[in-house]
Amino acid sequence: MMGNVIVTGGSRGIGLSIVRRLAKTGYRVIALARKQSPELGRAIDEAASARNGSIGFTAYNLAETDGMAELVKRLRKDVGPVYALVNNAGMSIDGTLALASATQIEQVVRLNVVSPILLSKYVLRSMMADGAGGRIVNLASIVAFTGYSGLAVYGATKASMIGFTRSLAREVGRAGVTVNAVAPGFVDTDMTKGLTDEQREQVVRRSALRRLAEVDDVAAAVEYLLSDGAKNVTGTVITVDAGNTA
Repeated sequence: MMGNVIVTGGSRGIGLSIVRRLAKTGYRVIALARKQSPELGRAIDEAASARNGSIGFTAYNLAETDGMAELVKRLRKDVGPVYALVNNAGMSIDGTLALASATQIEQVVRLNVVSPILLSKYVLRSMMADGAGGRIVNLASIVAFTGYSGLAVYGATKASMIGFTRSLAREVGRAGVTVNAVAPGFVDTDMTKGLTDEQREQVVRRSALRRLAEVDDVAAAVEYLLSDGAKNVTGTVITVDAGNTA
């Protein structure tokens, strides 16, 4: 069995797809989320039957940043050294900036920016103490560089994760840690259910491949970044959007 990988927001959507794929590849995956979804429960059972890798679940509210140091310490004690961290958890608010409340804006920035930065800090300390290098993958979005009406706050948070990725890669490269980002386009998840049929068709028309990307395509990109084949890939952004931004 391969190394331990922490995946935040691992109970549904892209996060769950990443958890499933990494477990099939042979990693020991620790899914972090506020609560275990029925889908994650099934994935845990499937992984146990397949015996390739494994999936564990730890309940944690990632907005509660004060407990993160203790969380990483506890995980390190329970499962051993952490090989990789996938910062996937995120949220968005739909609607124009003018109508968003200050509380909503702060919640999005806290979960999408402050939380992954702090979790990365504590996981990095653990990786550097173990001296075996490691991988960090941050989930960004094509909205970070294309913009999208109604997603100003979300776009701002995802752009900040790309800046964070590039700078941190330079900071920790000498310790053997790679830091990369994956920027999905519009994929079929809970976060895109708000798109009207017309908006969905517009996205498809604008895409070079004339289709939406799928969640497993995003998971495959994450799997690659954790593989030996990506040992010299760092500080970069892999875009998975069926050619929407081509």
